[in-house]
Amino acid sequence: MACALAAGGAAAQDYPSRPIRVVVAFSAGGTTDYVARLLADKVKAELGQSVVVENKPGANGAIGADFVSKAAPDGYTLFFSTAGALAINPSMRSDLPYDPVKGFTPIVPTARNTVLFAVNSGLGLASAQDMIAYAKQKPGALTVAITGVGAISHLAVEMLQSAAGIKLQTVPYRGAGPAIADLIGGQVNAMSAEVPVLMPQIKAGKAKVLAISAQNRSDVMPEVPTFAELGYPDVVADNWSGVLAPPGTSPAIVARLNAAFNAVVHDPEVRRKLADNSVSTIGGTPADLTALIEGETARWRKVVAETGIKAER
Repeated sequence: MACALAAGGAAAQDYPSRPIRVVVAFSAGGTTDYVARLLADKVKAELGQSVVVENKPGANGAIGADFVSKAAPDGYTLFFSTAGALAINPSMRSDLPYDPVKGFTPIVPTARNTVLFAVNSGLGLASAQDMIAYAKQKPGALTVAITGVGAISHLAVEMLQSAAGIKLQTVPYRGAGPAIADLIGGQVNAMSAEVPVLMPQIKAGKAKVLAISAQNRSDVMPEVPTFAELGYPDVVADNWSGVLAPPGTSPAIVARLNAAFNAVVHDPEVRRKLADNSVSTIGGTPADLTALIEGETARWRKVVAETGIKAER
């Protein structure tokens, strides 16, 4: 036992000695991918090794989560997760191939952002009130792109439908890129997505944002109302991200990674770039990430039960 502990300590002391892989469970082009790549690019200076992002999309994060949970606990395969894989999937699926609690070693919470509701600029809907009135007149006529069944963008739409008493036709996509293309091209009328995903199209006038699913207005779009302001206080959909490692990762490696990622999320340049896209940084301890996951799991369990969302297979 003493020899094993000594070997583990030596390995941790030499860590990292080769490139680190960060798994993102969503396709390139979305908010999670953007944040992960920004942090990975900066954290390599803190760790003295390359940090490479690898996309493994599918099943609302379950594919990427399963891959990392079964990886070697050596600190060279990390999971850049959102609420989907750890706090939402457990309520939607009884057959998860990974344990959302025991299957990971938490490292650090990294960032938080919210969801907006936007429409194609040519649709002629000037406000969220207009959209809700239209949906009441023509139930199911408005098509809304979402970035996956059970994703935060999907849950936001389900909460809005329930709160406003309307019927929208959700159209699931495997990632933000194809959904944006169809929104701009008019194949779908609207899109529910995290703010950074649609910001370029909004600035270019190709999409019109009607409201955001947050408690408070965005500093980036202060003129856009929240659904809470419009009389729907339960329509709040904040997403978050955090870094985790496979179970059994040594405390020394966890501490090294925690210090490195905390340094990056508190870097003024990183905070500015994320703030420009309405993303705020978090940072903290592994215990902070555990508490966040536990609280969010309870919250989304209630939403999933009330809306009856079924997991994609």
